[in-house]
Amino acid sequence: MTTINEAMRTDIDNSVLCWLATADTSGVPNVSPKEIFSSYGEDRIIVADIASANSVRNIRGNPNVCVSFIDIFRQRGFKIVGTAVIIEKDDANFAIVGAQVLQMAGGDYPIQRIISIEIKKISRIWAPSYKLFPDRSEADRMQGTYDTYAVTLNAVAE
Repeated sequence: MTTINEAMRTDIDNSVLCWLATADTSGVPNVSPKEIFSSYGEDRIIVADIASANSVRNIRGNPNVCVSFIDIFRQRGFKIVGTAVIIEKDDANFAIVGAQVLQMAGGDYPIQRIISIEIKKISRIWAPSYKLFPDRSEADRMQGTYDTYAVTLNAVAE
């Protein structure tokens, strides 16, 4: 069994979106961004179905999925290959499995279902700069990203 480690949890917490790849029964792929997602236990990623009609339809016909998330400032993340199941709102496990994403959504996002992905394989995602410039520090990488995207960090006043 492949399990979630602290590096994965850190990158999940620092990622704004994840990308869920599914394929329909004839193999036609679909990739869509998901805004609310989390780890669940040691071997699952859960994704809130807010507006995921194509993803849900594909999973019902072909449960094999891939989900990727990247901490854009650190330019690293993970790719997870697994098997997905759909947990409906009226399922007894909906509130239990979905507790974290339901809290994240608050009242702003109507969660229709929970997509629960059992992890089969985990791969690290690294930006090409990790290979091209292996001696750069994390702080230098982050500053480069801030500069590229004109991100300004505000100092917190005490």
